[in-house]
Amino acid sequence: MLEFVEFEDKADPITTNKPLSECLVAGKSFRDWQTTSFENIDLSEKLYIRSTSWVSGKDVPKLLKDRKITCSSGEVLASFDPDELFQSLSSDKQSSSFEVFFAWDLLKLNEQLISVLTETEINGEMSERSEIHGHAIIGEGTRILPGVFIEGNVIIGENCKIGPNCYIRGNTSIGDNCHIGQSVEVKNCVIMNKTNIGHLSYVGDSVLGNNVNFGAGTTTSNLRHDNGNHRSMIDGELVDTGRRKFGVVIGDGVHTGINTSFYPGRKLWPKVDTLPAAVVVKDITA
Repeated sequence: MLEFVEFEDKADPITTNKPLSECLVAGKSFRDWQTTSFENIDLSEKLYIRSTSWVSGKDVPKLLKDRKITCSSGEVLASFDPDELFQSLSSDKQSSSFEVFFAWDLLKLNEQLISVLTETEINGEMSERSEIHGHAIIGEGTRILPGVFIEGNVIIGENCKIGPNCYIRGNTSIGDNCHIGQSVEVKNCVIMNKTNIGHLSYVGDSVLGNNVNFGAGTTTSNLRHDNGNHRSMIDGELVDTGRRKFGVVIGDGVHTGINTSFYPGRKLWPKVDTLPAAVVVKDITA
């Protein structure tokens, strides 16, 4: 039996309106993915897991043997002794497991989960004039219009409309009831349910919440001129994201005006709007 122990996260603005467990990544909620690694394991005693932990399936044998699993930064992510979750132990540099603590950690998890896809599953309607180079899972009721080029592994949910003439690049997951408009490029993103990206937009290395609407021509930047890691403002301090490419984090219900441009690593809190031709140089919390 699994028991989740609540730990604070710093994943705002994605978690402002919902718990981390409900955040969509690679086609399922984070909590669903947390339990997936243990679906075929007969646990004879209670296993305690941080609410912010991702335990990779390949680390489960080590967890069962050692009765705990740590990550590269030393946090105990899961243990048969709940007190161990609050201890700092030696780091495990070989671990594929990690803590999903910041919003950009969802990108890391998404990349790990989607990169291992080995089959294509098309349950929707795909135009003969669209292409997949890689593996894709496409949900029921989804329409892939002419000119759509999917490169790398991608997951697209149900009742979506993609295209025409879109470029969907690897390790992207798109939720249910989304619309990716004419000539949009999306790369390495987590896009949650009921989100629309208007035509002629570019979104890269970003996390978008539910019910987001990007106006036409919205563009995210994701690379520093010096090629250094991006930093993001958390509680008044700049935190190294560990990511050389990092776009934006957008909370639920955000609307952008046409031709909005984002500096990399910026965050918008839920229900924020931008004006047409806005240039977002810092986080917008209200």
